[in-house]
Formats: sequence, C-alpha cells, structure tokens
Amino acid sequence: MKTTPQRRRPSARSGSAPLPASADGVAVEIDLDDEGLYLNRELSWIEFNKRVLDEADDMQHPLLERLKFLSIFSTNLDEFFMIRVAGLQEQITSGVTELSEDGMAPQDQIREIRSRLLPLYKRQASIWNESVKPALIKEGIIIHSFGDLTKQERLEIETDFIDNILPVLTPLALDPGHPFPRLLNRSLTVAFVLYDEVADDDESKVAVVQLPSALPRLMKLPRTGGHHYVLLEEIIRAHAGILFPGHRISESHLFRVTRDADVEIAEDEANDLITAVAEGIRQRRWGTDAVRMEVASDMPKGLMQFFTRALELDMSDVYPVEIPLNLQDFLVLLQLDKRKLKDAPFTSRVLPEFEAEGVSIFDVLKERDLFVHHPFDSFSNSVVKFIEAAVDDPNVLAIKITLYRAGGRSPVIDALKRAASLGKNVTAFVELKARFDEETNIAWARALEQSGVHVVYGVMGLKVHCKVCLVIRKEGRSVLTYAHVATGNYNLSTSRLYTDVGIFTGRQELERDFVHLFNLLTGYSRHAQWQHLAVAPLNLRETFIEHIEKEIEHHKAGRQGYIIAKMNALIDAKIIKALYRASMAGVKVDLIIRGVCCLKPGIAGVSESITVRSVLDRFLEHSRIFWFRNGGEETVYISSADWMPRNMERRVEVAFPVLDRRVRKKLRELLAHYLDDNVKARQLQSDGSYVRVSPGSSPVRVQADLLAQLKRR
Repeated sequence: MKTTPQRRRPSARSGSAPLPASADGVAVEIDLDDEGLYLNRELSWIEFNKRVLDEADDMQHPLLERLKFLSIFSTNLDEFFMIRVAGLQEQITSGVTELSEDGMAPQDQIREIRSRLLPLYKRQASIWNESVKPALIKEGIIIHSFGDLTKQERLEIETDFIDNILPVLTPLALDPGHPFPRLLNRSLTVAFVLYDEVADDDESKVAVVQLPSALPRLMKLPRTGGHHYVLLEEIIRAHAGILFPGHRISESHLFRVTRDADVEIAEDEANDLITAVAEGIRQRRWGTDAVRMEVASDMPKGLMQFFTRALELDMSDVYPVEIPLNLQDFLVLLQLDKRKLKDAPFTSRVLPEFEAEGVSIFDVLKERDLFVHHPFDSFSNSVVKFIEAAVDDPNVLAIKITLYRAGGRSPVIDALKRAASLGKNVTAFVELKARFDEETNIAWARALEQSGVHVVYGVMGLKVHCKVCLVIRKEGRSVLTYAHVATGNYNLSTSRLYTDVGIFTGRQELERDFVHLFNLLTGYSRHAQWQHLAVAPLNLRETFIEHIEKEIEHHKAGRQGYIIAKMNALIDAKIIKALYRASMAGVKVDLIIRGVCCLKPGIAGVSESITVRSVLDRFLEHSRIFWFRNGGEETVYISSADWMPRNMERRVEVAFPVLDRRVRKKLRELLAHYLDDNVKARQLQSDGSYVRVSPGSSPVRVQADLLAQLKRR
C-alpha cells in the first residue's frame, strides 16, 4: 500500500526569519521552509535546456553553430534522463515518500517533466525542419532520402552494402525462441515488421538491427558540387530484403533507448576501485534499466507497446521525434571547410609573464599573483607552461595535482609523465568516478602509474572535484610552494569551449593550507584549522553562509551590503535561505547562474533585492566567482564548487580567496560586464520562467566583447 508523501521539514526556528512590520505594526514571520519559496530542480533544468534551444533558433549564430546547439539540446536531454529521471524512477520504485524542496512527489515531477518536454521536442523539430535543414540545403549540405537517389547511386550503394555494411550488421529476431536483446544505451535501432513468404500462416514477425558505431551515420555520396549524404539507417532499411531473405518487409521504424547511467560504486566493498569502476562502465552500457524510448514519429502505437512491454516501460516513457534520431551524429558537419558557417576562429592571449626570456615564472609569482580567463587567455601558454616550467626546473622537488577530467590527448599528462622520468616526486589525484569520463581517467591513471607517477584513485565516499596544482621548490635553504587554482579542469579541449578562471600564486601564507589539502586527499587527515582556503565537505558551506551573514551585519550598520555570485547552479536550500535573509535585510544580491536555480527572485518581502540572470552564448559559462562587498573591503573567491548540496557534502571542493588587489579588481570588472550583458542574458522570473533582457539602444554581449578585446590587442 502506498503511503501519502510527507514533507520532512527542519524546525521552524532554523527556517524562519522576521519581516519588517506590517501596515498595522505587527511583525510578520516568514517560514523560509515554505515550499512556495523554491523552484523545482528538474523543471528549472528544463528551463535551462529551453534556453539552449533558444540559441539554436538564434540567427546571430552561424548555421553550423545553430546545428551544434540543436545537438547539445539532445545530449543534455540524454544525461537528464540517464541521471535525473532515472533517479526519480528509482525513488518511485523504492517507495520513497520524501518530497522535493518545492513540495513535489517523484510521480508528480515525472508527469510534469513529460508535459514540459513534449512541446520542446516539437520546437526542436520545427527549428530543424523549417530553418536549419533548409539553410543547410541552400549551402550545398544535403542529406538525401534513399528514394531520391539516382539508379546508378542506388546500385553503387547496394554493392557497398553487401561488401562493407552487411558483414557488420546483426539482425535479431524477437520471438519466444530469441530472448529480447539487451539494446545498447543510446544506440540507434531499426525495428522491422516482416512476414514469412513460405509459411502458411499470415502472422507478422518483429526483428531489430542496431546501427553499428563503427560505421559513419552520414554516408557520403560521390557527387560534385556540394556535400551530399544519405543516412546509414536508410541504406539498411532499403536493403532489408538482403538481411531477411524469404521475408516480405511490411514496415520499418527507427527507435532509441536511454538507460539509467547513474552507476553506484560500492567503494567499501571494492578490493580494487579501478575494477569496480570499469564494471560500472560496463553496466551503464549494457545492464541498466531503460528510462526512455525515443521513436520515429511514424512508428505505430501497437509496435510502441510491443517494445515498451519488452523494455518494462510505460507509454508515458515514449517520446515521438520528428527529426533524425541522435542528432549528435550530425556534428561531423562541423568538420567541413565552411568557415562562414562556423564561429570565427580566434587566438587566445598569451600572458607576457609566460613569454619573458630568462625570467622564471616562479620569480614572477614571488612578486604578484597572475589571473587567467579561458578561453580568452591561452591555457597552453599559461597552465601547461607553468607545469612544464616545474618539470624542467632542477630546483623543483615535487608536483601535486588533481585531475577530474583531463580529456583526450593531454599535454598536462605528458608533462607529469616526463617529470616522473626526471626523478621528480609527482603525485596525481585521478578521480575515477568523474561521471562519463571514468574510462578515460582509468586509462590516464594506468599510464601515469607506468611512468612512475604516484597515483591516488579516490577518497572514500567523496568525489574530488577541486582543481589545484601545487609545485614544491627548493630555494636556498628554504622549500617554497607555488600553486595554480582554477574553476575548470586541466583539459586542453574544454579550455577552448568553456569560460573558466584561474589564479597562479606564490604566496607562502597559503602553503600550509595547500599541504593539508593534499594530505587530506592522499592520506588520513582530520585537519580543521584552515587559514585561507574553504574546503568541502569540511567548511565550504559554512564559509559562504558566514560571508552572506556578514553582509547582513554590514547593511544593518549602514555599510551597503552587496553580493555578486556567478556559478553554474544554485540548489542548496541552506544557502538559499541565507540569501533570502540577506534580501529581507535589504542586501542587494545579483546572481549570474547558467543553469538550474531553485531560488525564486522578486518575491515581495523575501527576495525583492535579488536578481538572477543566465548567460548562454558561444562558450559554455563555467567559472564560479563569489564577490562580497564586505563593508568596502571586498572579499572574493573563485571556486570549483557550485552552490549545490553535492558540492558542499559529497565532494572535495576548494574556494580560493583572491588576495591580490589587482586580481580582485579584474574579477569585479568581469562580473560587472556579465551583469551588463543585454543580448545573451535572460532574467529569471518568480514563476521559474526566463525573459530576455532588452538590449535597448546599447547592446552589450559579454563574450563577443571579450573576443573583440583580443582582436584589438
């Protein structure tokens, strides 16, 4: 028997705050645990992905970049279903009765998610079918239907099918003698309905063929004048008679299954973490429950029901799609030499401090901290050069680094391997549990170990998400430390796609904190007396709340309270309550949040002085910057952490205090620039919707302005 969901609330004292007196002079008590003060996390995420779709519909972007945003919309949805929706379904299966912060039961959230996604699927199809696809055709990039090909082309494709495609395909019969196959997560599958031409009965059969990942989805046609393709699934469907000889093909339809990918690793039971994570990767690919089925819109209901029964899904888990499934495959078109259809290339700035002949970067860092803002500042000519300088410097004794997502070919990994070969003490913390990068990180970990690097694989029960590189250098009779701290990963590829900030420092007053941080990661440590760094899960949330509370005190004392915070997501209820208290006290709060935000701005008496804006543009906004006016003596942090419970409680994160006045000034100016954006910014309303900021007569587009500054330099 199902129980009625009950909301577990903190005590009234922890969640209440007084409002100013009402008109009749009676003080009003506001319950900050009131579910009406919070936006639903999942629905807020859908609003974020809706903004991604807005970018696909924005003619300011070049054509192939609009295609990229259409693909990102689909990729985001995949991860949303594999993690968030799968989690909600697990809660329902397990009988969880806890409501979300905004008071919704898991069943209600699932229903509302579908209700909001169906119109977005239709909008994506409209953008593709009515805008992007016709524009591609106009530019000579044409995806042909098989039936539109010439007779000669069809003959050539048939030969190619028999020689090169057929051997790779595996048709699978679906009947009592053949158990329903374990279809790969996110793989494209063609379903065939067929009839035996020899058998007396007239009973239909169903078979499936999965599209092999080894073959390109867009098969190039040898036509001149443009770029011509036909889709692999169309070729397979057209030659079904060869796949199923002696059978009449009645119909064929494409579909795609998404599976639960939130693999749990029982760390306390694992003898070998690498083996346990590798098994988790295998489960994600093959053995997890289905959570969604996307089908070509022409698939009949009866066939949908056949597959939902086999996959143990409901019809509410089926999403008809009116565009080619797995639009991510179409990103190969970005490799075409069509410069006018893509964002203009740019050259990142190289900091002169990393180019000076005969000057050690470590000597520079003795004098001042250095600030970098990627991709506008070069990653290769700052971060990589810093690490390579440490490798080549005979006075450097050791290098310690955290690696969350190092990416594919990595100059950072190469430098660390070279350092170990030179006899330096190199410690690399490789987070094996970085979701969807586990396989890559396992490969890096093994390669580093083979090179003599001391590799640490994990902290029990936590993910290590902080981004820190520490260099230990012998100088005379002293041992000094130099560090790089950042909001983004040590990943060359994403450094060109994401906006992130980083700071290089040689301040020796930070040494003890950095040493204790790596001791926490590699050994057993209960260190609690952090002098400068704020570290999750130890004191990060408390540090941020203390600074928010301090702004309240300043404001009450007549020293104008003001907070600016830029991050990817704001979900943590304790921090949201602190921000509400700040607003109720009159503190101005400007939030720049790319994605999910559960705080409701503009609520009378609660959040009137809070604004929330989201900026989506060419580069993925990824930097986290937190600025507190602090009575005029500004306090600024950069951090690896968003304001989310997982970052505060289940990860090792670092908030780094910006001690250099010049760097603080740069960060404040950068935040002001983001607050001025009126072209790509949307402002959050109290109902959870976003409204574009009006550019008026003076349009400001922050990312475009930063690129323009590069050109002027």
